[in-house]
Amino acid sequence: MKNYQSEQAIGQLEKRKEGYFFLKIDAEIINQFKNKRHTRFLCTLDQTLTFQCGLNHLGDGNFFIILSTKNLNAVGKNLGDIISFELLEDPNPLGVDMPEVLEALLEQDEDLKAIFESLTLGKKRNVIHSINKIKDIDKQIQKTIQIINDSTKPRPKRPL
Repeated sequence: MKNYQSEQAIGQLEKRKEGYFFLKIDAEIINQFKNKRHTRFLCTLDQTLTFQCGLNHLGDGNFFIILSTKNLNAVGKNLGDIISFELLEDPNPLGVDMPEVLEALLEQDEDLKAIFESLTLGKKRNVIHSINKIKDIDKQIQKTIQIINDSTKPRPKRPL
C-alpha cells in the first residue's frame, strides 16, 4: 500500500462552494496511486486521528480532502493552522464499513445481493450512507431494500 505524508495550512473553500475546511492534494501526488483520483484513503491528522475519506476536485486539476469541524476540534486545529497528515490507501475498496443490517439482508436475499454487487463503489457508498442516517432497524431494512431496488431504475430526466 502506498502512502503520502505532508503538512500544510488548513484551507477553507469559498462559501458558494459549501465553505468546507480542506487539505489540498496535488494531482501529481494522486496520480502515483494505483486508482488515481478514485483512490480511497485513511487520513491521519497530527498522528492522532484517523478517518476514511475520498477525493474531491478542486477545479484546477488538483484535489482536496474535506476536514470536518468535528475532526479539527478533536486535534485542536483551526482554519490557517499548520497540520501534519498522512494518506494511506484504504485497504477496504468500498472505503466505508458495511452496516450489519445490509450484510444480513445481502446474505438472505440473492437477488438483492446481485443488484448491490452490480452497483459502482460510489453508489454502494451512497446506499450505506443513506442507511446509516436511519436509527430504527425496521426502517433501515425497508429503506435498504427500496434504495437498492430503485438503483436499477433509470434516473428521471431533468426538464430543460
